[in-house]
Amino acid sequence: MLMIYNNAAALDELPDAELETIMDEVDALMEELQASGELVGGQALADAATARTVRVRGGVPAVTDGPFAESKEQLAGYLIVDCETEERAVEIATRWPDARYWAMEVRPIMHTSGTEM
Repeated sequence: MLMIYNNAAALDELPDAELETIMDEVDALMEELQASGELVGGQALADAATARTVRVRGGVPAVTDGPFAESKEQLAGYLIVDCETEERAVEIATRWPDARYWAMEVRPIMHTSGTEM
C-alpha cells in the first residue's frame, strides 16, 4: 500500500499551473499502473478536518474531531499496488508528486493468514 501524505493548506497555496502539473503527473502515473496491471485500487480521502478519532478506554468510547496525529501533514489518500518487489513499490512512490512536497509511505498489506503479502 502506498499512503499519500500532504498538507492541505500548503496544497491550496500552490499556483494553479503547479497544481495542474501535479495532477497531470498523477494521471500519467495512474494510467501507467493501470496498463501494467499493478494498480489494484485507491482513493483520495476527505479533508482531515472531517476526520473523527475514536478511542475506547475502560469500555468508554471517546470521539474527538480531527485526525489522531497533531501534524501539518495528514493522510490524504492511498493506492494499493501489486508489485513484484518492494523496490518497485518504492520506485512508484518516489515518482508520486506528493513525495517531492510531503511524503509517501510504502507498507506491505498483511495477508489474512497474518503474513505480509
